[in-house]
Amino acid sequence: MVSTYFSYNYISHHLKQSLTRVEQQTDVAREAAYYKANIGKVKTVDDLMKDYRLYHYALKAYGLEDMAYAKAFMRKVLESDLSDAKSFVNKLVDKRYREFAEAFSFSGGIKPVAQSEDQTDETIGLYTATMKKRVDALADDTKYYSAQIGGISSADQLLNNDRLRNYVYSAFGIDQSKWPPDTISQVLRSDPSDPNSYVNTTFASQLPGLNAQLAQAKSDVSATNTKIADYTAQLSQPGADVAQLNVQILVEKYHLESYTKSVSSLGDQIATIGNFVDLAGAFEFSPDGSLPSGVPAQTAANVTLTAKRFDDSKSAVYAAASPLSEALAIRNFRNAILNIKSVQAFVSTPAVYDFALGAVGLDPKTVSQDTVKAVLESDLSNPKSFVYTLKDNRYVELARAFNFDAKGNLTTPLVAQDPAKVLQIAKDYVIAVVKQASPEQQKAVREQAQKDATSYQEAIAGIDSVSELLANQKMVDFILVAKGLDPKKVSTEYLEKIFASDLNNPKSFANTQTDPRFAEIAASFNFDSKGNVARLAMMGPQKQDQFRETQANYLQQSLEQQQGDTNPGVRLALYFQRKAGEITSAYDILADKALSEVFRTTFNLPDSMASMPIDQQAKFVDKFMKIKDLSDPAKVEKLLGRFSAMYDVKNGQSIGQGQSPLLNLFQGSGSGISDSTYLAIAKLRSH
Repeated sequence: MVSTYFSYNYISHHLKQSLTRVEQQTDVAREAAYYKANIGKVKTVDDLMKDYRLYHYALKAYGLEDMAYAKAFMRKVLESDLSDAKSFVNKLVDKRYREFAEAFSFSGGIKPVAQSEDQTDETIGLYTATMKKRVDALADDTKYYSAQIGGISSADQLLNNDRLRNYVYSAFGIDQSKWPPDTISQVLRSDPSDPNSYVNTTFASQLPGLNAQLAQAKSDVSATNTKIADYTAQLSQPGADVAQLNVQILVEKYHLESYTKSVSSLGDQIATIGNFVDLAGAFEFSPDGSLPSGVPAQTAANVTLTAKRFDDSKSAVYAAASPLSEALAIRNFRNAILNIKSVQAFVSTPAVYDFALGAVGLDPKTVSQDTVKAVLESDLSNPKSFVYTLKDNRYVELARAFNFDAKGNLTTPLVAQDPAKVLQIAKDYVIAVVKQASPEQQKAVREQAQKDATSYQEAIAGIDSVSELLANQKMVDFILVAKGLDPKKVSTEYLEKIFASDLNNPKSFANTQTDPRFAEIAASFNFDSKGNVARLAMMGPQKQDQFRETQANYLQQSLEQQQGDTNPGVRLALYFQRKAGEITSAYDILADKALSEVFRTTFNLPDSMASMPIDQQAKFVDKFMKIKDLSDPAKVEKLLGRFSAMYDVKNGQSIGQGQSPLLNLFQGSGSGISDSTYLAIAKLRSH
């Protein structure tokens, strides 16, 4: 028969072609097609387990075929909370069970929420920044006004400068929508001390009459309140005409409403006239709108007075930005957002509605709630959706900050990567860099790697597109290192092609590359065909990357099993090659029967070694093998070349005769390692 050395080396150097041949086999293709056609119908763990073909396909993909009978056990695996270190699956030593659980989203999927924690933190950060920006803008306006007012030479020049005009109007309480520029120009040209000036003849002359009307309106309010109180008291008197009294009370309440409106309206008119008189007195313009020679538009005292009035007019802005008010608004928002279950609840909850709109720079008092509803229900992945028709990025920011579907109900957060995938990449990164460090450096390297991982977790929350991701070289390097790739050997142009590939098309650029890790990277992100973050459709309990990984694993398992039927040594070598990147210590090798067999065979160590104390076995592993070398595909290939040659020497012509010695390694019985040894390994791995 063909030697293990030759067979393994041929398959290793032609792995993609070998997998393609397996993929084209009738039975493999049939099962893959069935899985693809039916996994989308699965809604629960029961649905999966009741379909024999789906269930066995998934188990085989993760090397767990021999556990098909243990449905109660596997149910607990699938229903485990992957984020809970004490959950059932996380207590199991065998990593295959966690890998199997990670392939589905029965319990660990993202929950529909109005906001994720990251979104809430971002909204609060945006709110704080917006409040500060508004206060800073006021200071800039005052600085600009003080610097420019000395260069103004006429009333019209002042009014034609939008920024100066807006400053003056705010300071003197002038509503631009009610008063035309010509009116304000004439006020500016007036001399309040001249009874015949425009401001006096047109406005101040109205004050006596308005004050009299105001006094009468206030008197009417007082009298009406007295009547209402009198009629109300009569209701309880014996023999009272209750019906007639109630009519009279209603009439007086109607009068009261009218008189109250009059008081408010008259008060506004009087205040406006007072502002006009103050405005006229604050400037030095002549009746023709010019300035006397050498005279500035305002005296220094009036510039200071105008600035004070401007600040007073913006008191609400300063109050909202005060530490106390800001802290209160943030606390109320954090508490209230947890109870938001729909768009309607959002617009009906001031603590959320006002805060969210304020955070993006929108005024809750002027924006239509119907507009906000339509914005929040927009599909951000559709350039023709309502939010984009407004041509205002503030509304886009608002829509991105919350998670509602087209019907106004909760949906999942829009993120570039799911939290579970982010955690996995962070974990892989830490393992990858620590493996490359010397024992003396490992502590410091681990601490820095964990800081890098935290930075990645924070940064990925702000990524909205492929272009943003690839523009951040630090993040790209992090991802590549986590996948065991050398960033120096991967160009941005290459990654652009990978992310632009249609992962559902086997002939796409990503899917035709020799190294499948690049397609795995692309599949781990939630980018649509245009490179924007989107909510990608799930296939039942699996996301795109979970489905791809399951099918890829099934092919790999099929290849390894088929090779094992002919030559168990080839299967061992292929298995070690697949697992090498996950090995972080000698104990990972000793805890896996097949991996430990490869180790002993490679270095011609006796099987009796398995009965030694576990710490002594680990010393042997570290003596003969550098764990960090297992991250280098070339060194792994060299190692397995030695293994395959030694395997041929050790097994001679016995291969293929009787029971395969490999079956015990993969089926959990007849191990060369004692039960006590595995118990010791389990304890070591749990610490």
